[in-house]
Order: sequence, then structure tokens, then C-alpha cells
Amino acid sequence: MTPSIEYRTVDKSEWGPGPWQDEPDKMQWADPATGLPCLIVRGPVGALCGYVGVAPDHPAHGKNYDHWSYGADGEPSALEPIEEAINGLQAHGGLTFAGACGHGDDPARGICHIPGDGEPDTVWWFGFDCAHCGDLSPDMGRRRRDEGVYRDLAYVRDQVAALAAQLAALA
Repeated sequence: MTPSIEYRTVDKSEWGPGPWQDEPDKMQWADPATGLPCLIVRGPVGALCGYVGVAPDHPAHGKNYDHWSYGADGEPSALEPIEEAINGLQAHGGLTFAGACGHGDDPARGICHIPGDGEPDTVWWFGFDCAHCGDLSPDMGRRRRDEGVYRDLAYVRDQVAALAAQLAALA
């Protein structure tokens, strides 16, 4: 099972007070209901982003998060069933990421995890961010901190669990 790990690496001293001051900047765990590896990673403007990983044997592994297909006439054409299913996944603001692990040499940063015993390191991550219109991003300056809703750790964790359930249902 993926170990639960938290990292605190971002200097938030210029962001002002808010729940972000006490939150980790990266967190990994295994979703208790599905067993899928999960991540929350703080993005470049301070908003949290959520991710769920699928193993190489999952039908969505290696697939993009948005599928569109058009024929020569410019009309929409049929998608593979898994592509249609991925298009239907729901998460805050919609999916904005699909890709392989990418932490480089520093596991405290990037979209990747430290796998538990017997888990693959080659998971494919699907993710979303909380830096959309109407979302508060703490590193966007004082004006932006007074507008929108900050999507805190509890909110993002709930969204990640919902995405994990949807991805597990596709397997």
C-alpha cells in the first residue's frame, strides 16, 4: 500500500494568513476505498492540485485527459469507449492533467509518488487544479487573495477520493 507522506517545501511567508500556512505542499496516500495512489501537490500559484494514479494494467493508463475526434468533413467522429469514459470523469474544474511520473531527483516535488511494496512505479496520473476562475490562489497577490474561494486540503482530498472512485469503476 502506498505510504502516507507529507512534504512542506514552499516558502509561504509572503502569502499572508490563511489555511495554506498549515497545509502540506505535497501529500501522498492510498485511497482507502480503491487502493489507488493519490497525491495533492501545491501548484505554481499556491493553489492545490489533486491527482490519482492508475497502474499499467488499467485501461486508462497512458491515455490523455481530453479526447476529441473529427472526421475529414469536420464532424465529430466516434471515440473509443475508454476515451469517452475519460471525457466523462468529474473533478473540480475538470481534468487538466494526464501523464507519467515526473519528480526528477526530488520526491518532495512534482507529480509522482514513492510506491509501497509491490506497487508499480509506472503509474499514470490524472489530475485537476484549483486555480480556476472563482478559485482563490494565495500566491497571486493581495487582490486575488480577497476574491474567490480557497479550495483547502479537505476539499481537494474529497475531490481526489471522488476521482479515484470514478477511475476504479473504469477498470
